Amino acid sequence: MQYRKFQKIDVEVSPIGFGCMRFPVSDPKDESSICKEEAKKMLRKAIDGGVNYLDTAWMYHNFSSEDFVGEALQDGYREKVNLATKLPIWLVESEDDVMKYLDIQLGKLKTDHVDFYLVHGLDQERWDSVKKYNVLAKLEEARAMGKVKYLGFSFHDSYETFVDIIDGFDWDFYQIQFNYINTDYQAGMKGLKYAGEKGISAVIMEPMLGGKLANLTPQVEERISKERSQVEWALDFLWSQPEIAVVLSGMSTMEQVEGNLEYAGRWEERQLVEEDYEMLKGVKEVFDKMALVPCTKCNYCMPCPFGLNIPGIFEAYNQTASVSTSFALKTYAQYDVKADACRACRRCEKECPQHIEISEVMKKVVTAMAE
Repeated sequence: MQYRKFQKIDVEVSPIGFGCMRFPVSDPKDESSICKEEAKKMLRKAIDGGVNYLDTAWMYHNFSSEDFVGEALQDGYREKVNLATKLPIWLVESEDDVMKYLDIQLGKLKTDHVDFYLVHGLDQERWDSVKKYNVLAKLEEARAMGKVKYLGFSFHDSYETFVDIIDGFDWDFYQIQFNYINTDYQAGMKGLKYAGEKGISAVIMEPMLGGKLANLTPQVEERISKERSQVEWALDFLWSQPEIAVVLSGMSTMEQVEGNLEYAGRWEERQLVEEDYEMLKGVKEVFDKMALVPCTKCNYCMPCPFGLNIPGIFEAYNQTASVSTSFALKTYAQYDVKADACRACRRCEKECPQHIEISEVMKKVVTAMAE
């Protein structure tokens, strides 16, 4: 496997990174029920195959991901990887909280340091909290103590806010949602290039847009070249961007691990040319007309206190445009609690990294599914 480099820091990383938020679970209704033996086999298979960047976070798998990753990296595997996790900035209410949560995470991960430490899910409001509680100075203290090596942030807001954050600190790296559909969404291509000009490389999340780019609807699939698989087109688009160091994949099956290892092993052979970009631009134009809700099924909105399966309902709603209403109704029928059960408490909206006005969309779903 050929490794990629960060622009600013002397670290080589595998082109694919293991996103630790979609491990297989024994109970689909309980994200904490990780199938530990299978997930450990998957994680170690990836590492043995050359993957050396792992990304987890405080809240992943209903607060169980860090504990599991710490267990899975025993027997010498911790030393083989660059480990990334994230400060839950929404819990920080004082300067002392920064070190408190970091120390808890180090304990859960069974390590004395984190290689890549991110401030999680920055938007304008959370960036204000970073400044209010002197978070960056505390993170520098943690680095001086050897508890973290490289400092970055993950991001969900506008391009303008992204620029403000990039310019607000001497970051080593950052993480954004990006793919050939999201080129003008949140930080987008402009943000990627802006940070790249400053020598700051990107870690990419949602390369498949929650799986949508690996399972294109028939209308969209008609526009994509059959020279490569849908997964390869999505990954090759990202690996053709020199500003990107590593692309995260939330792997749920051993088949996905093996496929990603195969793709990552030959990324240098498949750089895109101008005709490829034009083709993908055409795919994006069709896709944008089909997608009604930019939900990536991250499940940050779950559980709903009123029992709605929010990502599932949104998937059905999107199918009214991307497939057919009859198909969407079949998907929608599997959910016992329907969209009209939404009471607009907006708790989910506070957690949604896509800033979807969920309660308003649910009203549209009620109308669409009644037709």
